[in-house]
Amino acid sequence: MRDLASETSVVLEAVGLRMERNGKTLLDVPQLALNGPGPTLILGPNGAGKSLLLRCLHGLIRADKGRVLQDGSVLSADHKARQAMVFQQPVLLRRSVAANLDFVLKRQGLSRSERKQRIEELLAEGGLQAKARQNARSLSGGEAQRLAILRALALTPETLFLDEPTSALDPGATQMIESIVMRASERGVRIVMVTHDVGQARRLAADIVMMQGGRIVEHGSAKRVLEAPQCLASRQYLAGWLVT
Repeated sequence: MRDLASETSVVLEAVGLRMERNGKTLLDVPQLALNGPGPTLILGPNGAGKSLLLRCLHGLIRADKGRVLQDGSVLSADHKARQAMVFQQPVLLRRSVAANLDFVLKRQGLSRSERKQRIEELLAEGGLQAKARQNARSLSGGEAQRLAILRALALTPETLFLDEPTSALDPGATQMIESIVMRASERGVRIVMVTHDVGQARRLAADIVMMQGGRIVEHGSAKRVLEAPQCLASRQYLAGWLVT
């Protein structure tokens, strides 16, 4: 797996992003810059625009107005090729666990022996060695999500977007996925992750983006936002109030 830790950190920016549907503002982000080390976690209530922002940053959705920049340039196909995204409900190929990984590695032009070695490394990374020949679609929820993340990491992305990857998982499965995510971050992969779990933000985040009503209401270091949130919406959300 490529070691990115010594490479220049990817800088992602959103400038003037705005989306409206039927007169309702879905996203209104005048300025956002993600340029520090460690995972960025995006928090907020349902309907806050978290997943929509993630998709815009990855270029899956184009906002009505504004632009997304990477390292100062408008997000391009080349930039997107160096990104990967895992959705809340993973989509796996109808083949074995190992074959799901091999499919991605073949596209990178690796030889059969190189692919075999990388598959073994990835399976060990996710604790899925015993499941290598099992049909991927028969995995448990946590195992399927681990495979989806490993398959994304097989692309050696500079940036990995994760949309609530542990939302329906038990604590044990959540811990395993968080371990994979943190190891990837330590290797230099930029992690941008949506979550509704404040505890998870405490465990993983280097910085936090708080959203409400399609807007970013607060952005700062995890320590500062979690210990001394400056806006009312953040304080209410972190205190467990029902925020809409």
